[in-house]
Amino acid sequence: MMHSLRSRAWLLPAALLGLGAVSARAQQGDAASAAEARAELIERSREALERWVEARRTISKEQRDWSEGRGVLSERIELLEREIADVRAKIAEAQASVAEADKKRLELEVESERMKGAAQTLGALAARLEDGTRTLTERIPPFALEAVKIFSQRIPAAGAETKLSLSERFQSVVAVLNSLNKLHREVTLTPEIRELPGGRSGEVATVYVGLGQGYFASGDGKLGGIGTASEKGWTWRPANAEAGEISRMVAILKSEQVADFVRLPIRID
Repeated sequence: MMHSLRSRAWLLPAALLGLGAVSARAQQGDAASAAEARAELIERSREALERWVEARRTISKEQRDWSEGRGVLSERIELLEREIADVRAKIAEAQASVAEADKKRLELEVESERMKGAAQTLGALAARLEDGTRTLTERIPPFALEAVKIFSQRIPAAGAETKLSLSERFQSVVAVLNSLNKLHREVTLTPEIRELPGGRSGEVATVYVGLGQGYFASGDGKLGGIGTASEKGWTWRPANAEAGEISRMVAILKSEQVADFVRLPIRID
């Protein structure tokens, strides 16, 4: 369109040249032909001038429109460039966040593997402690077994699956061992029903010295026994010859007699 407008802009000079040429011919012809030619030329010149003015107006308008459009385009380009810069900044931030997240993930994976290894080690230790505690409870006297029953029942059987956490398993073992350690430092007097010679059962007074040695005597002081812990559990053997001394020890523990030395056999494994 700009080319077409520029072409129209040349119409006025061309028309003016044509006017000069026709005027020269008119001087050689008759006045009527010259007048008619001049009128036609003037009309053509007027039309050419109008077209030229219109072309200039169109050119000016398009130049203004182009200038305004270029300004709008420049503003849009600047806006888009700012938006692109913002997007790039956000992408850079996101990439940095992803990199940091990957770093944290790797650190957590390493820590997780370390914790898994530690958990396996602690699990193996808990299993060994549980095995040892079960073996120990098989050798303690009945009164002690009853005292730790609430804790020992929480210890899983050998090789059995358990839903207890490691902390719960260790707590159960520690509770049993603490209770047994306390009982092992004490002398315990307790009544028990025991099978006596002749196939009869009767109540006897039993004294446990710690958890490794025990004595019992019948109420009449004629029957007695000595008990010890063994790999097969708690075992008793008759000790009627020591029944009198055992009865005296029971009386001292009951505060029925004054404190004194009591001579009794003891077995140390």
